[in-house]
Amino acid sequence: MKAIVYTRYGGPDVLHLADVPTPAAGDRQILIKVRAAEATKSDCELRSFRYAVRWLWLPLRIAFGITRPRRRILGGYFAGEVVSVGGRVTSFAPGDRVYGSAGLRLGAYGEYIVLPEDAAIACKPRNMTFAEAAAVPLGGLNALHFVQRASIKPGEQVLINGAGGSIGAHAIQLAHSMGAQVTAVDHGIKQDLVRRLGADDFIDYTIDDVTTTGRTFDVIFDMVPGSPYRRLIGMLQPGGRYLNGNPRLSVLLRSALTTRLTDKTVTVAFAPETKQALATITEMIEAQKIQSIVDRIYPMSQAVAAHRRVETEQRQGAVVITIGEPDEPAEP
Repeated sequence: MKAIVYTRYGGPDVLHLADVPTPAAGDRQILIKVRAAEATKSDCELRSFRYAVRWLWLPLRIAFGITRPRRRILGGYFAGEVVSVGGRVTSFAPGDRVYGSAGLRLGAYGEYIVLPEDAAIACKPRNMTFAEAAAVPLGGLNALHFVQRASIKPGEQVLINGAGGSIGAHAIQLAHSMGAQVTAVDHGIKQDLVRRLGADDFIDYTIDDVTTTGRTFDVIFDMVPGSPYRRLIGMLQPGGRYLNGNPRLSVLLRSALTTRLTDKTVTVAFAPETKQALATITEMIEAQKIQSIVDRIYPMSQAVAAHRRVETEQRQGAVVITIGEPDEPAEP
């Protein structure tokens, strides 16, 4: 099979197409023909091994390869079709159109991927193409996790810092669907996007510092590494909740003290990606409460350009790589 691979750490140019063995499904596994995969910031970080959250560097380097990558095929989020299933698989059958997360197994940049039956995989939303569906699991699963942890109530004031990224964009839609008043913070070029997704107010961080506006919020969802923890906590109303999706080590240490010693609650737990959560996302998509946000779609041969687009931070939505055959239209 064809796959986008890399054999050394570095810039986007280390990515290239290669022929690799096609995997086979074991007893409790499914073989999926990948049709589209999201090119994520995490993929770019693994490829270059440069992390904004620096405490992750050493454990991940040990896990993924000290001198060169152990897993040559990147890609954690995908959509495709089930080709075959193991003899003990009961949840899927050949021909099923699915989407989901490969987790730390990666491999979605290849034409085929094998995953266990209990991985975070669900039937693809009927009203999305493969490319649109591939752009959902990363942002959708993480945003759902944090929004549920925040226990948002109708009418509450919610601030999303880093609202134009994949997770932030899905969080806007989820919070809006729960009746919250959403204020989005990001670069000015993303204002139209986040307002279309449901943001009621927008702050361009290149012009205004949100922590000096004097405003307060019931919930602050922070996706920006290096943001000012103390000042953001100070913007919470009594009983407010702060959730951080990219915590520095100092935030991890301070979060327990804030929760224990004040009336504020801090959540830094990473999202467990589950089938149940993905099924919830699917229901919301088919009910048209959530839409996929695709910035650009690239063929496998342009994976280098896809990674460059992700790293510019100018994208307005997800960058998707089509794998193998062209996409098909979604059902109305």
